[in-house]
Amino acid sequence: MSVSGLYDGAVVHQRLTPRRHKLRYRLFQLFVDLDELPALDRRLRLFGHGRAAVFSLHECDHLAGDGRPLRTQIEAMLATAGIDIAGGPIRLLCLPRVLGYVFNPISIFYCHRPNGELAAAVLEVNNTFGEKHVYLVEAPPGASADLIHRGCAKAFFVSPFMGLEMTYDFRLAAPGPRAATAILGRGADGAPIIAAAFSGVRRELTDAELARAFFSHPLLTLKVILAIHWEAVKLIAKGVRLRTKPKPPGAAVTVVRAAADAPADQIDLAA
Repeated sequence: MSVSGLYDGAVVHQRLTPRRHKLRYRLFQLFVDLDELPALDRRLRLFGHGRAAVFSLHECDHLAGDGRPLRTQIEAMLATAGIDIAGGPIRLLCLPRVLGYVFNPISIFYCHRPNGELAAAVLEVNNTFGEKHVYLVEAPPGASADLIHRGCAKAFFVSPFMGLEMTYDFRLAAPGPRAATAILGRGADGAPIIAAAFSGVRRELTDAELARAFFSHPLLTLKVILAIHWEAVKLIAKGVRLRTKPKPPGAAVTVVRAAADAPADQIDLAA
């Protein structure tokens, strides 16, 4: 049976300060084992790998954006960080292109060792200024085989309503019958500022399910970018002030080490 699938659910953001604000949008995410992409491209009429289709996934939409195979890029990044998955599976949870358009606020690559143990999660974050940054989060030794729970300092400007004086608390469970990801943002004093989560139920990746998803969530990725700007308008109306955008980080990747007291490293995507 194919590991790849769809997760139909909802994303929830809750801002706690300086003004309370909550949003909830239904959406689905694509979940693909990178090694299954050629077979999925042959089997499905509504999904294309590197080609035009109703739903598609293109290497140039992720990571360095140069079209190199995603597995090659992820393995090189892991090797630079000193993490060896020995050819184990790499699986991607993200929004697909829909009718040729995509915007992914966050994409997550789950990197497993051959025995199924989750070795690391690679979080690719995009902002609406055309910039991206990657957090490579190493799984702590002896952690659950399918869960990473780690924190790090915020390194990348995402929302114009929040600065960099924050830390993130990532809780990332490898998708199974359900997908569940959560990120808690804390201020310099440790108090929660914002919580974001996605939860979804697995569906098989078939043309029938893709058709159902298309009509249940029409123009999905366009809806995501419009929702981001609509929620920004509501925050401004509530009196939340805009922050000055700093320069992007000098390195493309922040490596979050397994040891809780280990400092984060910076590496380049091309490494």
